[in-house]
Amino acid sequence: MDRVPDGSVAAWMTRIADDARRRGLPELVPLVESLGRAVTSLREADWNDNARGDTRPDLGDKERPR
Repeated sequence: MDRVPDGSVAAWMTRIADDARRRGLPELVPLVESLGRAVTSLREADWNDNARGDTRPDLGDKERPR
């Protein structure tokens, strides 16, 4: 598969869905769309959020990393 010029997840997923349709596999389209939403959510997630809500992680006696 050629690289998508703009490199966006949406453009990539559109190409994959179109390819599935061309191959006569329309049942794959909802799966591709779900994958696209999942990838987008993961890319947009703030992985730096602390689940406990603390503003600073518990480092014990260790110095805070720089």
